[in-house]
Amino acid sequence: MGYRVVVVGATGNVGREMLNILAERQFPVDEIAALASRKSKGTECSFGETTLKTEDLDTFDFTGWDMALFAVGSEATKQYAPIAAAAGCVVIDNSSLYRYDPDVPLIVPECNPDAIMDYSKKNIIANPNCSTAQMVVALKPLHDRAKIKRVVVSTYQSVSGSGKGGMDELWLQTKGTFVPGQEVEPGIYTKDIAFNVIPHIDVFMDSGDTKEEWKMVAETKKIVDTSIKVTATCVRVPVMVGHSESINIEFEDFLDEDEARDILREAPGIMVVDKREDGGYMTPKECVGDFATYVSRIRQDVTIDNGINLWCVSDNLRKGAALNAVQIAELLGRRVLKKG
Repeated sequence: MGYRVVVVGATGNVGREMLNILAERQFPVDEIAALASRKSKGTECSFGETTLKTEDLDTFDFTGWDMALFAVGSEATKQYAPIAAAAGCVVIDNSSLYRYDPDVPLIVPECNPDAIMDYSKKNIIANPNCSTAQMVVALKPLHDRAKIKRVVVSTYQSVSGSGKGGMDELWLQTKGTFVPGQEVEPGIYTKDIAFNVIPHIDVFMDSGDTKEEWKMVAETKKIVDTSIKVTATCVRVPVMVGHSESINIEFEDFLDEDEARDILREAPGIMVVDKREDGGYMTPKECVGDFATYVSRIRQDVTIDNGINLWCVSDNLRKGAALNAVQIAELLGRRVLKKG
């Protein structure tokens, strides 16, 4: 006996990836529904060897369905997630709407699986921001050993984090650079993204941080430990898929780089690729399509007493979004629903 699963926003980048990963991981599905807006009704989506036709989110009845993976923006989530939750369907939400709600667990299964039991307060579980998800997978096993005091992170985030529009803008601007008359002005981004980097993701806040940077701070505290100090600089780079992060970690206790490497090798969800030679590290292009979060360039920071530097890359459409949502669904099944 399996689950009746709904994917909301099935025609978008993340929604399609959710369907792919549910099939790849052989999630125990008895029935699956792909939902989209009314204008996309009837659009075909793949689920393994099966082709699904999207149904209208506006008229869908969630009664009798076990879980709904939401891959739509906050406005649509605000309207439809409470309807699904009230019908008894557990919502796993990829938007930012519920992440900071104290009554909604924010979960990365490798880090805080026990938080799943708090889902029943609202029948909603939140998926973290893509840049946070891959970082905390690397931080948590190190924190368990030496207790992290402070994290300084700079991100190199791909355009797929902005959806299809961001990917299209990078492609068209790149082409327009070489084809006279096909130049494309910035639309999704504030400046050219082709052959450029933009230190601006989401809106600016009064502090001078962007909302993306604030998310990394707040979400790391909620998922790992409220006492950890985090400062972030988030940058959009001309990469199609795959986020990268340069992470500097200060611990309360000394942690040798070799022990840190060994800890990460044994940690769930992590693959260590760390050879001190040409090409002995991972890049975002190489991680596309993989489930793992890759860690490279692990080394002592000799400028502080207890410091480690590392490089972290992951497919943001997978671990940063769709994979983490499916892993939450698997955790929900194992710990709570127990049908599959």
